[in-house]
Amino acid sequence: METISILGCGWLGLPLAEYLKKCGYKVKGSTRTREELTVLESKGIEPSLLVLDPNVHGENLDNFFKSDVLIIDFPPERRDDIVTYHGLQVNSLIEEIKLSSIEKVVFVSSTSIYPDLNREVSEEETKAPSKSSGKALLIVEELLNNCDEFKTTVLRFAGLIGYDRKPGRFLAGKRELANGEAPVNLIHRDDCISIIHKIIERDIWGDTFNACADLHPKRKDYYINHANKLGLTPPTFIEPENYSYKIVSSEKLKKRLDYKYKFPDPFEIDDD
Repeated sequence: METISILGCGWLGLPLAEYLKKCGYKVKGSTRTREELTVLESKGIEPSLLVLDPNVHGENLDNFFKSDVLIIDFPPERRDDIVTYHGLQVNSLIEEIKLSSIEKVVFVSSTSIYPDLNREVSEEETKAPSKSSGKALLIVEELLNNCDEFKTTVLRFAGLIGYDRKPGRFLAGKRELANGEAPVNLIHRDDCISIIHKIIERDIWGDTFNACADLHPKRKDYYINHANKLGLTPPTFIEPENYSYKIVSSEKLKKRLDYKYKFPDPFEIDDD
């Protein structure tokens, strides 16, 4: 079995590490804080302290980069120079990868790279991102894909939900929100973990995939429903004549991986 290092053992990365370990892989994980090192160690995950500010530094990094597969899972920081800074972070990381035994990379990206085009969007979309975070991610995708020393597969996840990320709390009590008629693009954490595992298991590299639940309920219906489930004050929405949206297509991933979503309908996800 391959050795896998996960850069960013947070809300997604930590349960992913635990899952892959149960599948028989040797798993290494990084965190930015010393307090989390003991958490990783207690779960049988080889811990390393890794900070990107924007240069790579930390502790036990030689061991961390002695792997076959690297999963990169950290979002762009919210700052004025987000595009430039995130690029510098990943450029520094790329130099470390080039010096390592890593041959395969999974990059956790986001469907925020797609602007609202009022239609379905697929991986072949060429319209430039409108959000700074999307611009930063797209630049990083290109940086990784342009490296010949290793192969990268990019996973563009929709909005992450599940477990303590309860949709009913996201907009509860808010008033006069826009885009109530817009369809939502969401994915459960369990599906994210299963998809990453399948990419590694099936050795699928050098490609880009959207990952989003099959169904896209209206924003107002979805968040009002989930707020009511938790007994919270539901949000209210204005009803403009026009609204902006996108529908993220996951057809490419489903066909290539022969994947069926565990949670194809976001309404099926409990807030309890």
